Amino acid sequence: MISHHRTCLPSWCPSSRGGVLRTPRASANGASAGGSKRAVVLLPGLGNNSQDYKAMGQALEERGLIVHTAAVTRVDWLRNAAGLRQAEYWKGTLQPRPVVDWYLERVADAVSGAQKSTDGPITLLAHSAGGWLARVYLLGYGTDGIDRLVTLGSPHLAPPKDKGLVDQTRGILNWVTDNCPDNFHQHIQYVTVAGKLVKGAKLRGGGGTLAQKLVGLGYQQVCGEAEVWGDGITPLPSAHLQGAEQITLEGVYHSPLGAGAGDSRPWYGSPGVIERWIRVVYDDKELDEKYSVEIGDMVQQ
Repeated sequence: MISHHRTCLPSWCPSSRGGVLRTPRASANGASAGGSKRAVVLLPGLGNNSQDYKAMGQALEERGLIVHTAAVTRVDWLRNAAGLRQAEYWKGTLQPRPVVDWYLERVADAVSGAQKSTDGPITLLAHSAGGWLARVYLLGYGTDGIDRLVTLGSPHLAPPKDKGLVDQTRGILNWVTDNCPDNFHQHIQYVTVAGKLVKGAKLRGGGGTLAQKLVGLGYQQVCGEAEVWGDGITPLPSAHLQGAEQITLEGVYHSPLGAGAGDSRPWYGSPGVIERWIRVVYDDKELDEKYSVEIGDMVQQ
C-alpha cells in the first residue's frame, strides 16, 4: 500500500482517474455493491462525549450511512486515572490495557450494534485520541467486518525520545508504535485526516503572536517541534501514518469544542468540511456507484 499525501482546499478533490469526485448524494443510501448499507462507528476523542458528535452523525446519516457512536461521557475519561496506580505510568512505559479497556468495550458495543444493523462493511471514524485507541481496538478485538479506519486529527506518534519531553500518554503511544505500527492491518484501508490551521511559534525568541506561541508549546509537547503546522491541538507530523492515505485540510480546527460558528473556525465535522473527506469513508466500488466521475466535468450528475 503506497502512502500519498493530499491537501484539500475546496469541497472536492481530483480523482486518481483525472476526473472530479463529488460528495455522495443523499439518494445513494450508502448501499454497497452487495446491497447492504455501510455502517460508520464514531470513536470520540479525549475529553469529548458522544453528544459532541451528534451533528456530524446526523450529517452522515443524511448520506445514507448507518451511524453508531461509542457511548462515552466526559466523566468516563477519569477512568484513565487508574494508570496512576501502576509503576509503569511513572516509568513512562505504560501499556494501553487494562487502563483503556473501558473505552475499548464501548467501541466493541458500538461495533456490535453496527453489525446487527447491517451486514455491510464498517468504517471506524475516529477523532483525536480515538485514532490510536482504534488501532489498539483492532489489535485486541479483531477486524471482523471492518474494512476502513479513518482518523481525524489524531496524535498517532509519541514525541521523539531525544527531545527530553514527557510522553503525555506515559508510554502508551510508544507501545502502539511497537505493536501495531502504521497501517498494521494490511487488509484495512487506513486514512489519516489532519487540519492545517495554525503554525506554532517558539515560546522564546523568534516571531509569532502569543496565540501561536501557546499553540507551539502544545505542538512541541506532542511532536517535539513548536514551529510546525497543525489543527491547533495536533501537529501535522503526528497526525499522519506511513502507509495510510494522508489528507491535509486547510483551515480546519481540531475539535467540536471551541469550533466557531459558520466559517469562522470549522472543525472536521462542520458542514462544508465533511464534504472534503467523506469520500474516504467508502471503498472504490461504492465510489463508482455514489460519485459522478467525469473528466473536466464539475457539474454533479
